[in-house]
Amino acid sequence: MTTTITTGTGAAPRPTVRPTRPDRAQRWSRRAPLLPALVFAIVVTQLPFLFTLYLSTQSWNALRPGSREFTGLANYGQVLTDDRLRAALVNTVVLTASSVILSVLLGLGLAVLLDRRFPGRGIVRTLLITPFLVMPMAAALLWKHAIYNPSYGLLNGIFGGSTDWVSAYPMTSVVTALVWQWTPFMMLIILAGLQGQSLETLEAARVDGAGPWQIFTRVTLPYLRPYLELGALLGSIYLVQTFDAVFTITQGGPGSATTNLPYEIYLTTFRKFEYGEAAAAGVVAVIGTIVVATLALRVLSSLFRMEDPR
Repeated sequence: MTTTITTGTGAAPRPTVRPTRPDRAQRWSRRAPLLPALVFAIVVTQLPFLFTLYLSTQSWNALRPGSREFTGLANYGQVLTDDRLRAALVNTVVLTASSVILSVLLGLGLAVLLDRRFPGRGIVRTLLITPFLVMPMAAALLWKHAIYNPSYGLLNGIFGGSTDWVSAYPMTSVVTALVWQWTPFMMLIILAGLQGQSLETLEAARVDGAGPWQIFTRVTLPYLRPYLELGALLGSIYLVQTFDAVFTITQGGPGSATTNLPYEIYLTTFRKFEYGEAAAAGVVAVIGTIVVATLALRVLSSLFRMEDPR
């Protein structure tokens, strides 16, 4: 649509072109290339989840053929009242919170060190990132055999003795391996925030007489808060699903000291063969992950809004 605007000075009218809304064919022509990806995402994510919801309403034990029947929400009641599953939920919270908090603190310290210039900083940064590039199963095997083994492990080689570290400190053993692997992830996020900090602000704080500790606690930490929250929330989303380290290092033991929710779902499915109960536990775990993911997306949006004015 074209309109003309006439100025008061007698100048010739100037045409103004107003953008027109694209018609339906144009909109679909833009969306069509994305449809295969959308269909693929629905097939591989939503359809299995809907089938899991259906299974969670069934009483189905593979060891009893013909015993499958509809039970409604009974499996969810079993999940929320079962002592084993409640213990697994507590272990999941302890494992996730301990790993995330320690990873964020160590990542913050390493990021502060790497933010300074020193010879060989690029090599040091590459070496510190390496643990995050190791496959989770390979990392768990490394810690179990090369470090924790009571006969030839590195810890007993350094401190002496024949301590079975996995049996004596099962939760600590798993948390240590996860912290080693996830600290580089936190470090990268925090380091990106540090390198985006305004040098003028830091210089102004020094001119006003602030010391290094005051600058760090009153200027740098408040600035890094969105990055710290982002790292903690993204780490929580991944670590709440931890299975490799628990399965490889402790197999949930001794007893059920390190059995978290994903490993308990595995036991319910492949040891007890209670498919309906395992599906209900999986749905509960997914809902909890969605809640954490929603918080992470809110932090991301606030971070982007903070970056826009720059």
